[in-house]
Amino acid sequence: MRVGLLTGGGDVPGLNAAIRAVVKRGEGEHGHSVVGFRNGWKGLADGDVMPLTRQHIRNVLASGGTLLGTARYHPHADDGGLDAVLATLEAERIEAVICIGGDGTLHAASKVAEAGVRVVAVPKTIDNDVWGTDRSIGFDTAVTIATEAVDRIHTTAESHNRVMIVEVMGRHAGWIAATAGIAGGAEVVLAPEEPFDIDRIVRFLQHRHRAHASFSIVVVAEGAVPARGTSMSYETQVGRFGEIVAGAIGERLGAEIAERTGFDTRVTVLGHVQRGGTPTPADRILGSRFGVAAIDAVTAGESGVMTALRGEDVVLVPLADIAGKVKQVPADLLETARALA
Repeated sequence: MRVGLLTGGGDVPGLNAAIRAVVKRGEGEHGHSVVGFRNGWKGLADGDVMPLTRQHIRNVLASGGTLLGTARYHPHADDGGLDAVLATLEAERIEAVICIGGDGTLHAASKVAEAGVRVVAVPKTIDNDVWGTDRSIGFDTAVTIATEAVDRIHTTAESHNRVMIVEVMGRHAGWIAATAGIAGGAEVVLAPEEPFDIDRIVRFLQHRHRAHASFSIVVVAEGAVPARGTSMSYETQVGRFGEIVAGAIGERLGAEIAERTGFDTRVTVLGHVQRGGTPTPADRILGSRFGVAAIDAVTAGESGVMTALRGEDVVLVPLADIAGKVKQVPADLLETARALA
């Protein structure tokens, strides 16, 4: 069988581990030929093909990013895009496609599958908000990086008696904020799931600094917003592709806290630092497991499904079941963050 492979959306650590697993398992166990499409669905639509053999995946396990490149492109949303995808698959004699991506890429995968193409998807996103899987590739590395940043910021915050705000990624779900905030010992964690009251935050910080501490750490997800009816008005800032503008909520929150408390307040925006660099062992293992499961599913004739981690098991879930859904942070995890303030 000739299998196509692509990575779409934002890059994350662990993608190369998944690519490597697909190629090694596909060639070695099943005798398939695997070809890559550069730059996600755009490369498939344009016919931008590259070979993927064992020699192409040597020494990539510990590498961040994706050797295939990636792009934010959805063929079903582009005039003629889906037809171009089908034409490329026919010209290249591709019998099945494995796509690795987040919500947008997976939605595109479901549309391509509906067009009659055998498609198996693999979830990746540092936001960890893909519904149906306990973990997505890239999340563990992002949390590790964010936690280290919070650890480092603690020392300078305490030295200078400051309020330090750390903005992390998380458009619709605050998984990085919640987990890194708990692991790093932040005093305040703000996530999209629970709009915040700036007056309550200010009162908490003032009480803390009067009572027993001269510094505080606030971790805020980029998608966090103030609650309606509270004294802070704010509209989420978005870019040309609908992405949230990095630093917008962090800077605004910092200005509000500084003005209302008089405390020296500084902002650190981690941004794309969370996406880059060497994947953690957990992401290398998860990417490898998902890659093996994806090529096995293709070989078994599966289509319109996504690999998912459920507990300790890798299973397949229908793409139709995850459409339009976001896996949000459970209330008890956010409550744990509050309890440890």
